[in-house]
Amino acid sequence: MIISKKYLNPEVLARLSRLDIKARLVVEGFMSGLHLSPYKGFSQEFADYRQYMPGDEPKRIDWKAYGRSDRFYIKEYQEETNLRAYILLDKSGSMGYGRKINKLEYAKYLSASLAYMLFKQKDSVGIATFDTKIREIVPPSSKRSNFTQILKIIDKAAPSGETSLSNILFQLAQKLKRRGLVILISDLFDEPETVVKALRSFRCRKHEIIVFHTLDIDEYKFPFNKSAIFFDLEDNSEMIIQPNIIRASYQKKFNELLEFYRYRLLESHIDYEIVYTNTPYDKALFSYLQKRERLL
Repeated sequence: MIISKKYLNPEVLARLSRLDIKARLVVEGFMSGLHLSPYKGFSQEFADYRQYMPGDEPKRIDWKAYGRSDRFYIKEYQEETNLRAYILLDKSGSMGYGRKINKLEYAKYLSASLAYMLFKQKDSVGIATFDTKIREIVPPSSKRSNFTQILKIIDKAAPSGETSLSNILFQLAQKLKRRGLVILISDLFDEPETVVKALRSFRCRKHEIIVFHTLDIDEYKFPFNKSAIFFDLEDNSEMIIQPNIIRASYQKKFNELLEFYRYRLLESHIDYEIVYTNTPYDKALFSYLQKRERLL
């Protein structure tokens, strides 16, 4: 498949295949890599008894336990299942910035690699792309056809539109009914306070979240020297700027932004990883997964 060859380098996959994306929290479909759900199903592995409650199905009553205790009890079982993961890919206009490779192209390689890893783990993976609106959404599935569809969506994603990150995250939090692992890949260019609140809305619904804050190194270092016209990639506005005059204040503000995200997401129990497009995507991903594995 041509798209697979573009985004899934065999050498990279060989390295990444040594690691898994394991959920740190107990979420539906995954518990510390054991694939045992805390939700009770009807598999053959007995978990525990609990007292019958109004609304429970009478057919689930254990009559032998009733005969011994004269009380109604229900048997509960652990259901073997897999992780449900959702990749959220920001394709707004600002993701189009970059010299050798823009942020969106970099994010697409990250997305494809993560989707592949989850698919190879036999986990269910889905994707949503967005700018000011949700443009494409594929529910999680472990089927090969689903993975192929995800790669096609990743491939055709192009930067466009303004940013409405916090609104989109609130919408997606409402749509993703079943708990799982949410992976956001974005430059987070929106009002930071509302972005954090939106991400917390996923945590309130018991999702685990990983945020890959995807940036170009120029956005951090601001290496420009000559007076120039700077264009906004989202609303097409422009401004004449003298970089040497504003560099110090710009870098101070940008560092404050990164520290804000780092601190506020950490206190919200959300994984936060800054990735710069001048770092090979496989190196950045491999480094993060190794760090995550040590913390589990």
